[in-house]
Amino acid sequence: MAESERRTVGQRGQVTIPKALREQFGIEGGDDVVIREEAGRLVIERPMNREEVAEGYRQRGEQTRELASELEGVSTEADEHLGDAPEW
Repeated sequence: MAESERRTVGQRGQVTIPKALREQFGIEGGDDVVIREEAGRLVIERPMNREEVAEGYRQRGEQTRELASELEGVSTEADEHLGDAPEW
C-alpha cells in the first residue's frame, strides 16, 4: 500500500486523489469512480467496465472447464482402481 497523504476536504466535499495513486490505478480527469463504505471506511475505486467483467467470466469459465476435465480423469482413474460404486 502506498504511503498515506493527508488531504483537506473542500467546502463542496471535494478531495483531490494524489497523482501517484491516480497513475497507479489509471484514473484520469473526467473518469468515474465509485465511493462506498466498507467496514467503517470510505473506499474509492474505479468501476469495472463491461470488458473487465466479461474477461473475468471468461477466465472463470476456463478454470471451470479445466477443473471438470481434471475431475473426469480422477473419476475414471478411481473407477479403474475401485470399480463401479455400488447401487444404494
